[in-house]
Amino acid sequence: MNTRPEIVITGMGMVTPIGRKPEEVFAAMCDGRSGIVRPEEGHPAFGALEVMGAGPPIDPASVMPGPEARTIDRYIVMALVAAGDALADASLKPGEDVDPYRVATVVSGTGGLAALEAQVVTRTEKGRMGVSPYLLPGMLPNMGTARIAIKYGLRGYSSSIGTACAAGAQSIAEGVRILRNGEADVAVVGCSEAPLFPTLADTFGNARALARGWADNPAQASRPFDSRRNGMVLAEGGCVFVLERADFAAARGRPAYASVVGWGMTTDAHHPTTPRPDGEGAANAMRRALADSGLGPKDIGYINAHGTSTKLGDAAEALAIRTVFGDDVPPVSSSKAVTGHMLGASGAVEAAACVMALGQGVLPPTHNLDEPDPACELDHIRGAPRTRQIDFALTNSFGFGGHNVSLVLGRPRIPQSRFEGAQRSY
Repeated sequence: MNTRPEIVITGMGMVTPIGRKPEEVFAAMCDGRSGIVRPEEGHPAFGALEVMGAGPPIDPASVMPGPEARTIDRYIVMALVAAGDALADASLKPGEDVDPYRVATVVSGTGGLAALEAQVVTRTEKGRMGVSPYLLPGMLPNMGTARIAIKYGLRGYSSSIGTACAAGAQSIAEGVRILRNGEADVAVVGCSEAPLFPTLADTFGNARALARGWADNPAQASRPFDSRRNGMVLAEGGCVFVLERADFAAARGRPAYASVVGWGMTTDAHHPTTPRPDGEGAANAMRRALADSGLGPKDIGYINAHGTSTKLGDAAEALAIRTVFGDDVPPVSSSKAVTGHMLGASGAVEAAACVMALGQGVLPPTHNLDEPDPACELDHIRGAPRTRQIDFALTNSFGFGGHNVSLVLGRPRIPQSRFEGAQRSY
């Protein structure tokens, strides 16, 4: 008998190219309201990116007053906004509702490379005395976690995970591990990424990883699993969850969105940037997530795929899904068609999409999937959402270096669901 504590999601906060509220973001995924645009003149990525997924403007002073607000990278700003919204959504006040030493924080990201680049330029122009003393606390990869902990007084376990596009999903898994082991009662987890600046755009572009030829129709650029896909769309965003042991949430009277019931991780050990063509590492991550959940392939009602819109990546993932699920492949879709690829933050946002699908009984489609690539044969959700009540969903995240993470989410057993009576019809 499985005696592990149930781990539930009680709060969600996000900043994405398609909105900030979970309901708003999910509606855009279902309806095809794309956040992919051409950079406007004056944006740092103007001239470097043909199309991009940009989040809303946020004044750094709104989350961090004082001189440091002028020096923190945008990824930290989005992390602080998402974390604040998640804690408010969970009605959780550390120090009142929970011992601060019993709150873990794992909010990851690549770090503030744009802030570093700006200071390199400043040093070149003004010399060493022109470099800001706030550079390191304004850009280090751990500073999303650190700034959240400082602002909200979170004094327990903290970490930042650097597994590229798998970091958001792995941060959620790390939070689940910590709570299962009894190291904390609450975990604030997620990821934030701000890659829309010239140097990072140029390296992706020179690697031929970005979608090309869509400047006149940006919303069509990201085409997961489609025969006409020719690369990903770089995007920014952040998403943070409040995870709790279900008994702790129930004791304080908080309903839950969903349970994180299992996770699996593997490494391809194949190539720094290219996935294994046979999808073996991805397939084993899904198998491990199912085993950790105590579930079988037939229990999964929906898969939110990594689906970046790259030729090799989409085909390898589709093969991995077919390998694991055989003749019982559940409906599959990729949210990146409307958000673009938010790097590590995508895994957290896509976990939120699974939460909403479970709660609303609606499965979002893959937009722009006009002609599925035969190499990507799956039960694709196309055109319109499917109305279907499911009990479990799986989401995949794969990162440069061969990092593979799969999460399984389900309806909460305890406490009461946040979605009671809130199903949406299509």
